[in-house]
Amino acid sequence: MWKNIFAPKKEISKGLYTSAGLSAFILFILMWSILSYTGIVNPLFLPSPGKVIDAAINLFSQGDIVKDIGISFTRVSLGFLLAAIIGVPLGILMGTLRIMEGFLEPLMGFIRYMPASAFIPLFILWIGLGEGEKMSVIFFGTFFQLTLMVMDVTKNVQNDLIEVSYTLGANKAQIFSKVILPASLPGIVDTLRITFGWAWTYLVVAEIVGASSGLGYMIMQSSRFLRPDKIFVGIIIIGLLGLMTDIIFKFIYRASFSWMRKEGV
Repeated sequence: MWKNIFAPKKEISKGLYTSAGLSAFILFILMWSILSYTGIVNPLFLPSPGKVIDAAINLFSQGDIVKDIGISFTRVSLGFLLAAIIGVPLGILMGTLRIMEGFLEPLMGFIRYMPASAFIPLFILWIGLGEGEKMSVIFFGTFFQLTLMVMDVTKNVQNDLIEVSYTLGANKAQIFSKVILPASLPGIVDTLRITFGWAWTYLVVAEIVGASSGLGYMIMQSSRFLRPDKIFVGIIIIGLLGLMTDIIFKFIYRASFSWMRKEGV
């Protein structure tokens, strides 16, 4: 087991894999504690883990943070769900038909480099300061990358599979439904997992302007009142929520495509 730790692409035990991940968290907390408790970094810039825990306890005891978590999770989920509903079929279509790729890929490749935050004034002008504006920022930040990644996944389906299917008498509809779509699904689920993580990064951006609730709003308010402990609480909660959704997607992937592990894919 130990000889494979630093061997490229070699498998290690699940226990060792989990221990390595926990060790990274422990090392991070240890470094944080050294820098904060010893005073190497001013507490105004880096509160100690104890102060962050106390702030978290106070926020949860007051109850407002629970409401903010629910509101932010709803905004991220709805914005990402809309991006997935439109982006996944469009990406599959672009990856399947070269004419659709040629028509849409240059435009999407151009727009995806535009920062979503720069469009906030336009979203406010077009939509207003309601929930639609905030979900639009999350949608804009994830839709184009998601669509292009799904397109690449679909394009990577082996041509040999398609040619063999044609040889066996399959028509175009069957090629799509029986070959391209099943072969693309594992990559599509993995793409959704990755892009959902990006959706969380746009949450604070979406809640900077015109928001009166949510984790991003709480972080911005804490910044104005010089409460870095509350800022850390908000950041950690967002990280934990993102980690939770990542674990859910990994579970779906393993439960749905267990055959890939058995075949060593």
